[in-house]
Amino acid sequence: MQFIDTHAHIYSKKYDDDRDEVIERCKANGVNKIYMPNVDVESIDAMLEAEQRYPAVCVPMMGLHPCDVDKDFEKQLYVMEDWLSKRPFVAIGEIGTDLYWDKSSFDIQKEALKIQVGWAKEKQIPIVLHCRESIDETIAIIREMNDARLTGIFHCFTGTVKQAKEIIEMGFLLGIGGVSTFKNGGLDKVLPEIGLDHLVLETDGPYLAPVPYRGKRNSPEYIPIIAERVGDLTESTMDKVAKTTNVNANQLFNRPEG
Repeated sequence: MQFIDTHAHIYSKKYDDDRDEVIERCKANGVNKIYMPNVDVESIDAMLEAEQRYPAVCVPMMGLHPCDVDKDFEKQLYVMEDWLSKRPFVAIGEIGTDLYWDKSSFDIQKEALKIQVGWAKEKQIPIVLHCRESIDETIAIIREMNDARLTGIFHCFTGTVKQAKEIIEMGFLLGIGGVSTFKNGGLDKVLPEIGLDHLVLETDGPYLAPVPYRGKRNSPEYIPIIAERVGDLTESTMDKVAKTTNVNANQLFNRPEG
């Protein structure tokens, strides 16, 4: 069985001591592709180094994380736009909004998000959205900007059935990760209603590790744990979970099957 992790920060310093070993364990567990969301200008070099070191596994995106949007965000976006002009990236991400840490920056978060959505439309590549404590607000922004050129993933989806259906109706996928294994994560009420056809798997490593590793460093090698939980909630075999979510990811990122 082969799996895809559509969202992991494998370039994070938290893997510096054992990144080679983590990648080997990923391969041993069938995780053969890791999509890497960027967060800010400072993370670009480490992300591209991971791509260079593991070219068959690690695939980079380009974007400015909402928690890194501050008064100099336009300078950061200028650097990122330059990178986008120099080489291909599979997606614009990780972008979006976040009302958990700092509500005061919401206006400039929205401005940065809209600029980056514009890039995605222009280049006809997907977006990967962060929306912590701001799913409804992010849905509203994307609905306003949505057209045939726009698609992507609502990463780390933890919302309601209603929100899931709104996202799916816009042509987007739901990124399902370790929260699906949490006792009070809420996805046990959502995934049985949604099924597999609009899901992709992710870890968000090094964050949000699934049970039984909750509270420890997360890793793409744990994707099979998430897949098993998704299978339980959707009454699907692990093989079906892997194949369906892989097809969804490959179609979204316009990658060859495998």
